Amino acid sequence: MAAPADTTDTRFSLPQSALPTAWFNVAPHLASPLDPPLHPATREPVGPDDLAPLFASELIGQEMSADPWIDIPGEVLDVLRLWRPTPLVRARRLEAALGTTARIYFKDESVSPAGSHKPNSAVPQAFYNAKEGITRLTTETGAGQWGTALSFAAAQYDLECAVYMVRKSFEQKPYRKVIMETWGGTVVPSPIDDPSHPGSLGAAISDAVRDAVGRDDTHYALGSVLNHVLLHQTVIGLEAQQQLAQAGETRPDVVIAPCGGGSNLGGVALPFLPDPSVRLLAAEPASCPTLTQGRYEYDFGDTAGFTPLMNMYTLGHDFVPPGIHAGGLRYHGDSPIISKLVHEGRMEAVAHRQRAVFEANVLFARVEGKLPAPEAGHGIASVIQEANDATAKNEDRVILFNYCGHGLLDLAAYEEYLAGDLVDEP
Repeated sequence: MAAPADTTDTRFSLPQSALPTAWFNVAPHLASPLDPPLHPATREPVGPDDLAPLFASELIGQEMSADPWIDIPGEVLDVLRLWRPTPLVRARRLEAALGTTARIYFKDESVSPAGSHKPNSAVPQAFYNAKEGITRLTTETGAGQWGTALSFAAAQYDLECAVYMVRKSFEQKPYRKVIMETWGGTVVPSPIDDPSHPGSLGAAISDAVRDAVGRDDTHYALGSVLNHVLLHQTVIGLEAQQQLAQAGETRPDVVIAPCGGGSNLGGVALPFLPDPSVRLLAAEPASCPTLTQGRYEYDFGDTAGFTPLMNMYTLGHDFVPPGIHAGGLRYHGDSPIISKLVHEGRMEAVAHRQRAVFEANVLFARVEGKLPAPEAGHGIASVIQEANDATAKNEDRVILFNYCGHGLLDLAAYEEYLAGDLVDEP
């Protein structure tokens, strides 16, 4: 495809001095307080002491904080500067391919060491645990992006890292295991007690929590869902606000991101929440339609019922999702923050089938030159829908989306799609 005629700037970069030095806490901006998590045994609201066996005290404080801003430690900023600030890119070639009246921008989180947005929370979680004398972390991972990120972060603070990877993704994405082991992590397929089971994030969380509570030197780290994880990810949206101003935009009309547990969606969208003129849109898989078909109620975050119950959209903690390639989006529940915003109508949600996602990914790869992760493709599919809708209505719509990770370790999925063998699920 020929390059568009307009050759004005397409990349908007910030100096390292513009890296945000505080995280944006959305809690004071919610219409009402979040419902508290409940103890799995007593069904009473949990307190800091209940969470202490799993999390560093400063992370527990962030989980429950109502402070509008929380300072980022200098030691964390030192590591984030390895790749942050990340670029904001005007997707002019995608605009030309679609013939749209919209202006499309994406935040390129694929430039991190792990190739996704996940290190934004992995680094502070590793730092706070090391600061408290913890020497080992356990975690779950779906597609492997979070396990990769935590293995990288643990290496920065000389921590051991044990990763329980959903078995289906463990088999689909073998080189994720190699990366984690290169950074010193250990990786095993989950569930560990049933080799015939394809696995789920809920089961992998159970394996990781069971491991952590049995050792005094170990804490558990979660890659999405919880308030403090979304808090850490807000560096994405805070940088994007500065970069959109560089591009001459007042604000986006809509902010879009894929959603499994809510980390990258929360990271790019929550800093825009106080502006009611900005629409927020979650894109999820049709095979795991938590926000679009789930129930809004209290449920466990894991399969075995070890974790506190959270009020969220859920498909049921024993839900086993089909083995789509977007492993990071195969979670039965969702962030309480994201769930509340959808329930109250402040955020929209749409679902996409797997083949439509890869169709969007291939178009994006061919015109913008970047190979998206299957997770990222859900956001891209929604961007295309929004851009086409803007064109149909002859609207000058500004679309911002989070390009949450590359697909260079997902080539088996692309091979299936290009050969015509990729199935739609459900």
